[in-house]
Amino acid sequence: MAKPVATSDHLRQDPHAVRETREKNLELAIGRQIRELRKRQRMTGAELAAQAGLSVGALSKIENGLVSPSLATLQSLADSLRVPIPHLFSGFDQPRRAMHVKASEGVDVKRQGSRAGHQYSLLGHIGSNESGVVVEPYLLTLTDESDTFPVFQHEGIELIYMLEGVLEYRHGDTLYVLEPGDSFLFDSDAPHGPERHISRPIRYLSMICYPQ
Repeated sequence: MAKPVATSDHLRQDPHAVRETREKNLELAIGRQIRELRKRQRMTGAELAAQAGLSVGALSKIENGLVSPSLATLQSLADSLRVPIPHLFSGFDQPRRAMHVKASEGVDVKRQGSRAGHQYSLLGHIGSNESGVVVEPYLLTLTDESDTFPVFQHEGIELIYMLEGVLEYRHGDTLYVLEPGDSFLFDSDAPHGPERHISRPIRYLSMICYPQ
């Protein structure tokens, strides 16, 4: 009789499952994390308090979210638990922002290509965030009044998705013909830009991603 094949735990996990609910109160989030780390390392409250230079009562108040510990105290606790200090804040539910831009309400912005009559409409922006990544989505429009412009370069990765028209686009030493429905992903640190307008009007989405 064939033995059943063992299935590892990670294969049974739901990749779409919502992560554990985070604490909205900072003191409670820090206290809960310290308690969980202490128990995971099988330390008593007295042992952790002694290592961190705290009284047992002071540690109890911290773990129950009753006080706001100083940075020096948090550093002592992090050292005693052998974790980096930001790890003590990992259970805190920081605000997650979103931005909804209605049709035709994108903000026209000035970028390098704007001087050549290239219209840049910024479709949304989220600045500093926990992901460490900034994304700038633009809708670019090139008309009969638009000129070609010398190539430019900037940090990050860029994705172009063609909506209308035909465009010859330069990236480094290579030219690419982009038509509606085409996508083009590239390292934007290389010289790049629209080299030749084959069929206008031209409209395309540009998504630029770079580290904060």
